[in-house]
Amino acid sequence: MAENRITTPSSSTGITRFYDVDSSSIELDPRIIVGFAVAVIVFELVLHAVSL
Repeated sequence: MAENRITTPSSSTGITRFYDVDSSSIELDPRIIVGFAVAVIVFELVLHAVSL
């Protein structure tokens, strides 16, 4: 029964490494996203003020 046993190296058994995989090639600074959101809000407020 011991001959049918599958052996693997103990250092990598059941471990999945994701640190070397990039999920996307697009990398944006969080300040750009926040700045864009603030610009959209200000633009919308200006449109509401002009439409009065």
